[in-house]
Amino acid sequence: MKPYQQIPIEECGEPLIPIPLEEFAVEFPHPYEKLGASYGERSPYCLREGVVDALLRAQFLLQKSCPGWKLKIFDAYRPVGVQQFMVDYTFELLLKKQGWRAEDISPQQRQDLWEQIYQIWSPPSLDPKTPPPHSTGGAIDLTIVNAEEKTLDMGGEIDELSPRSHPDYYANSRDVKEQKYHRSRQLLDRVMSHAGFRRHPGEWWHFSLGDQMWAWLLTKENLSNSVIARYGRI
Repeated sequence: MKPYQQIPIEECGEPLIPIPLEEFAVEFPHPYEKLGASYGERSPYCLREGVVDALLRAQFLLQKSCPGWKLKIFDAYRPVGVQQFMVDYTFELLLKKQGWRAEDISPQQRQDLWEQIYQIWSPPSLDPKTPPPHSTGGAIDLTIVNAEEKTLDMGGEIDELSPRSHPDYYANSRDVKEQKYHRSRQLLDRVMSHAGFRRHPGEWWHFSLGDQMWAWLLTKENLSNSVIARYGRI
């Protein structure tokens, strides 16, 4: 169990609605659908109604600071089945990278692989008390494109299993290019946090609002005020 999964959930019943994609830059086809993941009848580009409102606010703040720039949506709503698909896909990817076969690896090697995977992927839990953040409609993965529609270089890819995924990985670098990566990550965090989101402590691209991770992070900011999640699994 991850620390944020201990946060209680009081489901508010807010609907999952389509993101107005015309307002943003978007990955097409959807990255996980391209790999073979099935979302069923729901679009991956959905979020809770309040989260969509906050995302539009973040977009407004970005364009106020950087005219013509847009938030680029990578992933939003993710049913547990897709979470399971991506966890399994990542496991197979790591096996291939090591040149291993699943039936030949030792229990310790298997454990080491799963520990790597769960550094960024939440367990595909069906327990209503421990939903993956994206399965609540309260989490989104995204980056930024500039006025020329070029994606900003953040010094690492979304979903990258690497220390570079940590939001502050480049914070103390003296390299000019790496300082730029950090400023870009700070810009993304600034517009999202001012709109009410909170960033995943280990992923520069992942932001939550209303789910357990969001509540956990807000509680850590002010230990005298325990926050309860308002979005459970959909």
